[in-house]
Amino acid sequence: MNLVIDIGNSQAKLAVFDGSEILHSISLPVIEPATLRELLNRFPINNAILSTVRKDDQELISLLAEGLVFFLQLDAHTPLPFENLYKTRETLGMDRLAAAAAAGDVYPGKNVLIIDLGSAITIDMINDRNQYLGGNISPGMKMRFSALNHFTANLPLIEPGETDDFPGQTSTDAIRAGVISGIFFELQEYLNLLSMRYNDLKVVMTGGDADFFVRKLKNHIFVDSNLILKGLNRILAHNEKLR
Repeated sequence: MNLVIDIGNSQAKLAVFDGSEILHSISLPVIEPATLRELLNRFPINNAILSTVRKDDQELISLLAEGLVFFLQLDAHTPLPFENLYKTRETLGMDRLAAAAAAGDVYPGKNVLIIDLGSAITIDMINDRNQYLGGNISPGMKMRFSALNHFTANLPLIEPGETDDFPGQTSTDAIRAGVISGIFFELQEYLNLLSMRYNDLKVVMTGGDADFFVRKLKNHIFVDSNLILKGLNRILAHNEKLR
């Protein structure tokens, strides 16, 4: 069995895989050593992968490295199950690599657009030659609401919710519609443009706001909240075979 750990800016996710199937998963603000020990005692885990945007937790790494057959900490030099054409690999988020690995597994030999709607919105491409081309980054929904409140004197902090597109007739409606409609138009234009540029484009969406926006988009989109975990598991399996 494999243990996959994805530590992001605000949450850490852990999943136990048996092959490609998720047997158990949890999401926590911080991974305590006791939590990790409980998982290692509960499941016959042989291999693990760690992807983190935070400073290295040496106690966590030591537990994984010393207690397992194979431990991999994902970084810019880790072998990948696709060709990475990104020019500044040291600056590339590991979550984007993992999402590409999963998307290429879901649609092998296809052009795939990957949309991750989290703290930031990332739009990435892996093509039909199994090459990761890179992508674009913009602020996520909550970040946009927070920015309008933080960088102005009078605009309130608004929560996401259902809204009419235009015109907003109160400040609350105007902010909510402006942010949500802006993201919708942004995503729809990416879909329109890249559908013309790439034949038979497949679209995969993940992230905390994916379900909110997928209902608004008319395109056929595959949504998977575990996309990054599955991609990390694929990268782990790829490296285990290379040993």
